[in-house]
Amino acid sequence: MGQLGFGVAVVGGVVNSALYNVDAGHRAVIFDRFTGVKQVVVGEGTHFFIPWVQRPIIFDARTRPRNVPVITGSKDLQTVNITLRLLFRPLSSALPNIYTTLGQDYEDRVLPSITNEVLKAVVARFDAGELITQREKVSNKVSEELTERCKQFGLVLDDISITHLTFGREFTQAVELKQVAQQEAERAKFLVEKAEQEKKAAIVIADGEATAARLLAKSFGDAGEGLVELRRIETAEDIAYRLSKNRNVTYLPTGANTLLSLPNTQ
Repeated sequence: MGQLGFGVAVVGGVVNSALYNVDAGHRAVIFDRFTGVKQVVVGEGTHFFIPWVQRPIIFDARTRPRNVPVITGSKDLQTVNITLRLLFRPLSSALPNIYTTLGQDYEDRVLPSITNEVLKAVVARFDAGELITQREKVSNKVSEELTERCKQFGLVLDDISITHLTFGREFTQAVELKQVAQQEAERAKFLVEKAEQEKKAAIVIADGEATAARLLAKSFGDAGEGLVELRRIETAEDIAYRLSKNRNVTYLPTGANTLLSLPNTQ
């Protein structure tokens, strides 16, 4: 019984040492000491291999992000600091070749160099102003060329985006001065338009006053002193109304003997 248990334990240990797991989103490549890297890519799950003769190499096949900063020059010789964000993954069928030619750190060997190359080639076709106004076009051009370059190394690019784009200090200062000049020009234009509107308003007011004066003169000529008397009565009524609302004003009846208590000055 003891020998049987020992034998089962040995067999179990051997079997366990011949198993390996491939987690979700990963792939495995088998290296054989006699035949080299096998061209078969192993998927997710638990698999057998021959201990000492074979060795599984696990690759992450999920999409991963990577930021690649590049300093380059534009068509008009302006310094451009640009950062490209990549979402990449290895092509599963190309993993044996990737391991044979590049190794497990393939992204560090490939992505910085080809991204630098493509970005410098594309940015050099645009001047600084076009990089700002045609940013989507620049991004699409980089995406097309970089995708083609990555295919040569067995990599798939799921998304490419320009996340950072700045220029040298001289260009930035020139842009700021241009913006200030444009703002001053807009302000001067506004002041000129405002003065024109005020001038037109003054002309309209003057015309209105002249018309009113002519109408009054015509009314005086037609009505004679009657219109003047009417305006005098209306003015007197307005003054009487305002004085009646003032508490400091006292009305004395006409012809009445009203005694006022005056202080004794002796």
